[in-house]
Amino acid sequence: MRLGIDLGGTKIEIIALDDSGKELLRRRVPTPKGDYYETLQVIMQLVHDAETELGQQGSLGIGTPGALSRSTGRLKNSNSVALNGQPILQDLESLLQRPVKIGNDANCFALSEATDGAAKGAEVVFGAILGTGVGAGIVVNGHVLTGPNGIAGEWGHNPLPWPEAHELPGPPCYCSKHGCIETFLSGPGMVKVHQLEARVLLSAEEIVVGAEQGDPACERSLQLYESRLARSLAHVINILDPDIIVLGGGMSNIERLYANVPRIWGNWVFSDRVDTRLVKNRYGDSSGVRGAAWL
Repeated sequence: MRLGIDLGGTKIEIIALDDSGKELLRRRVPTPKGDYYETLQVIMQLVHDAETELGQQGSLGIGTPGALSRSTGRLKNSNSVALNGQPILQDLESLLQRPVKIGNDANCFALSEATDGAAKGAEVVFGAILGTGVGAGIVVNGHVLTGPNGIAGEWGHNPLPWPEAHELPGPPCYCSKHGCIETFLSGPGMVKVHQLEARVLLSAEEIVVGAEQGDPACERSLQLYESRLARSLAHVINILDPDIIVLGGGMSNIERLYANVPRIWGNWVFSDRVDTRLVKNRYGDSSGVRGAAWL
């Protein structure tokens, strides 16, 4: 049995899978606000209750924003700031008396989709999350790439490729730079771009609906988004040349992306043809917790 935990800022979710990937159990509870030690206790209780109910012990993987520092072994870059600087891996292994795997949530997403999701069977998978932020994970032959700095796949904090004059210097990013891919391709990024261009505040969902209904300003914003996504993914293809790119996060629900982006990304890919496929995720919001189990 494989147990996976998605440790998010607002909720902690646990899943139990058998070796074939069949779901045996799933639970979700609120994340304790700003309390590291209570968070550890909640995780321990979820594991205990799941194993008691199912009558067996499982391996355990945990997905969380951020990554373990290679220099300190402590968590860094998590938007659940109470976890940053904490020895979460050592503490959990001590509390649970077993080995624990911890992975970045984008890596877990990519692993889930590569194992038994939309990218099953592919050799090289790039799993891109387009949500409140932009991140990605890379899986090669079933194994997550992390890199010596623990940041493999962090394409959201690279600059937008091949920028046009009106895109420079780009919106400010929380990382202290300007023009990061995340500032253009995240949900909030689309909202800000549309507000700047159309002088009206709409949600990302409302922009998509507006385009479907023929609103020219909304259509313009979506076309800009598609161009920026195509350029950003062309950059990935030029470096990694993945077999398949799987989109996750709220923006992955924009169905027209899967036809329109591959139609134009060849303008920037350094090849006479592009065989990389762009697909929607299979497991949606469940990919993170499933990927944690597969760790």
